[in-house]
Amino acid sequence: MSEASVDTSKQSKKPRVNVRRPDVMERVAAEVAIHYKSSIVERMRDHGGRISVGSTTLLLAQQFGFCYGVERAIDLAYASRRVFPENRIFLIGEIIHNPEVNRQLREMGIVSLPWQEMDASYDQLSSEDVVIVPAFGAPTSFMDKIEERGCYIVDTTCGDVMKVWRRVRGFAKDGVTSIIHGKANHEETRATASRALGEKGDGHYLIVLTLSDIDYVCEFIRGGGNKEEFLARFTDSCSPGFDPELHLLRVGVANQTTMLKSETEEIQRRVRQAVLERDGNDAGFSVFDTICGATQERQDALFEMLKEKMDLLLVVGGYNSSNTTHLVEIGEQELPTFFIRDAECIRSLEEIVHFDLHRKEEVTTQYSNLLLGDGPVTVGLTAGASCPNNLIEDTIVKVFGLRGVTREQLTAI
Repeated sequence: MSEASVDTSKQSKKPRVNVRRPDVMERVAAEVAIHYKSSIVERMRDHGGRISVGSTTLLLAQQFGFCYGVERAIDLAYASRRVFPENRIFLIGEIIHNPEVNRQLREMGIVSLPWQEMDASYDQLSSEDVVIVPAFGAPTSFMDKIEERGCYIVDTTCGDVMKVWRRVRGFAKDGVTSIIHGKANHEETRATASRALGEKGDGHYLIVLTLSDIDYVCEFIRGGGNKEEFLARFTDSCSPGFDPELHLLRVGVANQTTMLKSETEEIQRRVRQAVLERDGNDAGFSVFDTICGATQERQDALFEMLKEKMDLLLVVGGYNSSNTTHLVEIGEQELPTFFIRDAECIRSLEEIVHFDLHRKEEVTTQYSNLLLGDGPVTVGLTAGASCPNNLIEDTIVKVFGLRGVTREQLTAI
């Protein structure tokens, strides 16, 4: 095993490996640049995100692609293989929600462990194994298991996610139930829910996804209701022993950090109003802003770009990426919007393969004359916080290529 610095200052059973050594990170930066950087994208960013060649114009949102938390997670994963060249390295689930990035890690010999449930593979971990915690974090039960096995831990959890954890732990300590706006089967939401149980495990949480969900909850807050029906609706989205008659008396709102900002704010408003109507004051309501800055910036940048006239919008990213999904939701309210994994999804001027959020499956759409002919066309492009620049570049090149513009012409502009 290569030399590594292990921080055991707090608890010896919780090793944390410092893989950010200067010599290692210099090599990591070079590797990451080769895999994910794009000179075309960087030059477009520097020149206002607009490029026109002939009758084709492409607009790139002012904020897109990798955020700091994602870059950090990838850097740490790459560094893990540099620091531990001979050790077995495992990753809980996926480092981020992007198939290209996760493919690169698999090629480095980093093996994914199940994240929905712990299976026998966790019992087979040894003290010489390295386990990477993804950017979403991991539930406390998973952390307890890998610490119990004595593994080296490389924790890439995003700082914004940990801020939410601190808040919901505080809610639990104060006897406040956490209402978490998020997807119940998302890695980050599950990790946050485990922290909402508190240090003693006696805290409570309720996960809501839609405004319909929160309206149902608010009606119960105002005047009660059928407890069995309530629990049946949220059977997989609440803490063990949850009793809406008891655990909705004092509530605090938190969220999966990549949710749609406007929707989270509306949930906060509705819960506060319900508590106010029930109690005559809002003392039983707590809230703080937990939308991550990068998510908010990308949503705001898309709203700004939508002020421009465009013929269609392409959103690039992993289909299971929450923050990318919300960019698609914003776009499809205004114009034809296609959620694509990469440039290969654009098969021709007439055909595109994309993920349909409503059918929850990949579909093929014949989009007729949007890119055909010699008339002027404006295409908008954005990407989620887990999408690397090389995939964005490939999409730019593909769009212009289908319109008769070569990569060489693009790079010469």
